[in-house]
Amino acid sequence: MIQSMTGYAASSADSARGTLALELRSVNSRFLDVQMRVAEELRALEPLLRELVAERIARGKVDCRLSFVEGGAPAPSALNDAALSHLKALAAKAQKAFPKADGLRIADVLRWPGVVAGAAVDERELRATTEKLCRRALDELVAARGREGAKLAAAVGERVAAMRKCVEKVAPLLPQSVAAYHEKLKERLREALGSADDDRVRAEVAVFAAKVDVDEELTRLRAHLGEVERVLKQGGAAGKRLDFLAQELNREANTLAAKAASAQVSECALELKLLTEQVREQVQNIE
Repeated sequence: MIQSMTGYAASSADSARGTLALELRSVNSRFLDVQMRVAEELRALEPLLRELVAERIARGKVDCRLSFVEGGAPAPSALNDAALSHLKALAAKAQKAFPKADGLRIADVLRWPGVVAGAAVDERELRATTEKLCRRALDELVAARGREGAKLAAAVGERVAAMRKCVEKVAPLLPQSVAAYHEKLKERLREALGSADDDRVRAEVAVFAAKVDVDEELTRLRAHLGEVERVLKQGGAAGKRLDFLAQELNREANTLAAKAASAQVSECALELKLLTEQVREQVQNIE
């Protein structure tokens, strides 16, 4: 299905040590751009998160936030003898340099980095939990992008149907414009010369018909509209292709406006340009 590039998802998992929380936000971008905001103690999990996101998301700016909130039973801990010895040596040197300074208190010792060693985190379990959490959040994000994408596809389809009506409305207007020009030219020649030179009239009408011939533009418009419908039906990462088709539709609409031989053709061309611009606005949000 067609996917939007806008979505949001969040997931969390509880453990005996606390809560692991993951948040995903995605917005428009020309390419896949994954921005990580990961707690320092979880940095080793960043490559895993990038890999999982790239498996499911083809385009968009994805903001990934992973955090861990301590909670539950306190983790068992012990004193680090090596850190204690090092701190004791430093304290002795400091006391010698500043004899009148107060000595270390127990609270100061316990707060010193590395003195209290917590239980080692099970890296394998943490990685498995994070992977499960990320996959669950990605399922939610992809589903949200899919719902938004369905709305975008429906909006583009409505504009395409309206553009088809414009194209079919323009097609029969060309012969009428040429016939009207033929009569107007004959009338002007009669007023200027008293008679109409048939050979001259035919030559001028042929030149006029060539200038206002829009058969090629209409054929290309029909082809582009058919391709847009095909891409929408096929789904997948279609945003860039749809954006290119919208540019081509706008090009043909401009040519049609330049060749407009009547007010009706000009109005249809302007309507096509308006609808094309609306299509371009919608496809900017499609993956």
